[in-house]
Formats: sequence, structure tokens, C-alpha cells
Amino acid sequence: MKTTRNPQLNLKLDAATPDPASRWHDGATLTYLGRPLTLKIGSEHKDAALEGEVLHLPLPPQATPRQIQDRAEAWLREEAKHRFSELIQQKSALAGRRVPRLALSFSTRGHWVEVLGAEALRCNWHLIEQPIEAIEQAIARAVAALPPEDTGFDLFGAALA
Repeated sequence: MKTTRNPQLNLKLDAATPDPASRWHDGATLTYLGRPLTLKIGSEHKDAALEGEVLHLPLPPQATPRQIQDRAEAWLREEAKHRFSELIQQKSALAGRRVPRLALSFSTRGHWVEVLGAEALRCNWHLIEQPIEAIEQAIARAVAALPPEDTGFDLFGAALA
């Protein structure tokens, strides 16, 4: 009796790593705040600039895929730091607490936002690829999960913030 082989067993476990040139080139897309951005390589701009749905990267036409990736991801990380800081300030103000420090995470595993003690949050920079609503929710949950702030008392018994 001949048995048929499960098709899942035919899958390659050691798939070849994708060619960076297929992902990082002029005209390629990346995700930012839940929407696609098109990469445009050129020297029209001194710094990386977002215009509508196009991210202009100040690179020469012969830039390698690695150079394009490095420049695009550097822009995304700067945007993540800026946006996350703003949201942390807003959510902390709403919660009536001091603003915790922000640290960016480059981990490929773990949570989007992690609480580091009472005074810091670690946000994975890839969170910037998600829609703004998801980012706000993740940061709001982390701010709410911060441990209560220590309050001291002055000589007259009034709480200090």
C-alpha cells in the first residue's frame, strides 16, 4: 500500500535568505504608520524627506542595497523616536505622571513596548510600521502599567509630587 507524503514535509526548512537587492532599491516600498511609502533615491534633498507617500533618500544612483536599507531604516528610527516621545508625553500627561525616558529596542523578539522600572519605556523601533492607533494603544498600555510613583511627605504632611 502506497501512502501519500504530507505536503508540509516537502517544505524547505533552510530557505535561502532573500536577496537585499530585491527589497532595497529605488522604487521599493516600506511600511510607515500602517501605509506604504515608496523609496526615491536622488540628490535633490540634503536629508531624507517625506513628501506625501514618497520617502526621498539623499543617495547617489549607484547606491548599494545595504546603503539604501541603512538610510531608510535610520530615517524610520528617527521618526520612531520622535513620534514615540510625543505619544509618551501625551499619555503621561493624561495619567498625571512624570514622563518616562524612552529607549529604542532593536530586538527581533519581545513586546512592542516594555516597562523598564518606574522611569523608562523600551519601544521596539519596528512599531513605527504599525497604524498610529496601534502605536497609541501600545504606549498607553505601557504608561498605565508603570509602577506607582513614589511620593514623599514634607514636614507638614502634604504629599510631594
